[in-house]
Amino acid sequence: MERFNIAVVGATGAVGQELLKILLERDFPVADLKLLATERSAGKKIEFKGKEYIVEATTAEAFEGVDIAMFAGGSASKDYAREAAKRGAVVVDNSSAFRMDPEVPLVVPEVNPEDVKLHKGIIANPNCSTIIMVVALKPIHDAAKIKRVVVSTYQAVSGAGKEAIDELAAQVKALSEGKEVTPEVFGHQIAFNLIPHIDVFADMDYTKEEWKMVNETKKIMHDDSIEITATTVRVPVFRSHSESVNIETEKKLTAAEARELLASAQGIIVRDNAENKEYPMPLYTSDKDEVFVGRIREDNSITNGLNLWVVADQIRKGAATNAVQIAELVVKYDCFGR
Repeated sequence: MERFNIAVVGATGAVGQELLKILLERDFPVADLKLLATERSAGKKIEFKGKEYIVEATTAEAFEGVDIAMFAGGSASKDYAREAAKRGAVVVDNSSAFRMDPEVPLVVPEVNPEDVKLHKGIIANPNCSTIIMVVALKPIHDAAKIKRVVVSTYQAVSGAGKEAIDELAAQVKALSEGKEVTPEVFGHQIAFNLIPHIDVFADMDYTKEEWKMVNETKKIMHDDSIEITATTVRVPVFRSHSESVNIETEKKLTAAEARELLASAQGIIVRDNAENKEYPMPLYTSDKDEVFVGRIREDNSITNGLNLWVVADQIRKGAATNAVQIAELVVKYDCFGR
């Protein structure tokens, strides 16, 4: 089997570490591995497949001889993604820097895998909440054409990084001991609270996170006619995002038909048994790659409507796993930059 030289940029961070874990789990054909990060993290040692690697500072020259460069996100993408592509690497980027660039495919392998072939050196990984939602939307759109989507998200604190996880844990401990808390990562106390505000406010008082779900979904689905509105909420959960998704379709789909479509779709696990109180929850979807769907109901307020409850691990399927799946497609279609 042919093997490939891989670079992981941001290798010491949460997504970078998850990328390495998933490359190992999925037995990606790695020939040589280059671990890159900031100057501050350079010199750290990380083990992969029994071999110890030393983390290097990210430079343009570091991408010489690299086949696939996986960027974990952050400012490094703007600084180095195009430099990596110039040197012949296919960049799989987890940041938001290139997602809406018309020259850059935005890919969820269960939805639009063929778009990988259209890359000009860079392939973008969508926003985590968008990925989770479009995996569930795809089979319904194919069967009945979606006209409108109303989505509310319930996003875990890990989506804001390790500091956010630490803040939730510290606040829960402090409050249980009767102490006051001072928010630092979030603008408000997150323990025992919900914050209906993720990212900065933008047009029409929607946040950037909400506009990402609108615009990225249309690009991935290749359908600007789908009307989408979103409300994104941070919740005191450590890991796995949840979404309440209301869908209006052109063609009528019963709940049973939707359940069957979703159960047979790639990358989806249906957990939907009201009688036995079975439905997806963050607690049981963490550290898994599938998108879990339940609470599948016909919308009682319109003729062609459905309600879904969708949950997935946003660090894995919402970021690292999706990125590795994109890299697998690059290998499958042999569409390298070299």
